[in-house]
Amino acid sequence: MLHSNVETFRWNTATQCLEILDQLALPENERYISLASVEDYVRAITDMTVRGAPAIGITAAFGLYRAAVEHWNAADKLSKIQADSQKLAATRPTAVNLFWAIERMMRTIEAHIGDETPAAILADAQAIWREDIAMNEAMAEHGAKAIGNIQNILTHCNTGGLATGGLGTALGVIRAIDMHLKNAGNALHVWVDETRPYLQGARLTAWELMKDHIDCTLITDNMAAHFMKQGLVDAVIVGADRITRNYDFANKIGTYGLAVLAKFHHIPFYVAAPDSTFDTKLASGADIVIEERSANEVVMIKGQRIAPEGVKTRHPAFDVTPHELVTGIITPSGIIDPNQ
Repeated sequence: MLHSNVETFRWNTATQCLEILDQLALPENERYISLASVEDYVRAITDMTVRGAPAIGITAAFGLYRAAVEHWNAADKLSKIQADSQKLAATRPTAVNLFWAIERMMRTIEAHIGDETPAAILADAQAIWREDIAMNEAMAEHGAKAIGNIQNILTHCNTGGLATGGLGTALGVIRAIDMHLKNAGNALHVWVDETRPYLQGARLTAWELMKDHIDCTLITDNMAAHFMKQGLVDAVIVGADRITRNYDFANKIGTYGLAVLAKFHHIPFYVAAPDSTFDTKLASGADIVIEERSANEVVMIKGQRIAPEGVKTRHPAFDVTPHELVTGIITPSGIIDPNQ
């Protein structure tokens, strides 16, 4: 049975609060934070205590349930909840799962605004979580069948349980490939990009893979070409934060460079994403808004300055990869060839 040893979310029935694994504390400390107010949900998404497009969507869904609880007895409860939805929407601009979850939850809230309690709102937030778990499992199996029994996979950023409600997107596929190989008496090896500047690969992906006893090697981002040239990478699998109508996609900064390198070295390049990551409103990657984050995340690591004081810095958190560089998009329904 395919599984992960990572539990990103816990629902506390007694307190009616979502508890999240604090990703800012990993890998040193494994601790959970209880989100008890709308402001807690907003802060958790903004400061990346929780991150990863599907996980952000799940968090926002429960954030709107919290808003409903806080305002359910107010005369103008719908307008108050709508104001909180705008606070949640303003947290991260690139990942479309956030907006998908907010729009879905607001439809549910409007349909049940006259109910005695917000129980239906909680039920839909929990349904979004369950659906994400199911989509992760479906992607894992489709991806493993499409990619086959290969020995070395390179991945970027964190796309595992920490980024979703279940197995993960790209890392879920990797987990399925590893299970199939081990059942056949073989083994998988994963190259883990550290993913500067926020180090999601070093801090989070390596931690997840080691927790699940999957063989991995951490490398700096600028080592990928070296190992590709040596023939030590059989495929690249990444996640996505937004996929447009023509299948261009935004993902963590550095993904575009990997796609170019993979194309040059004739290495298959796959994207794994749930249905909520597809944004049919946007025609191409040129329409995607790219989040710019604080320069401190570039010049500081764990509170330690690594660059001269006052140096000019840019920090786009994502880049856009054109669909021409993608071998296949792994979805819960199967594999999409973006170039057909």
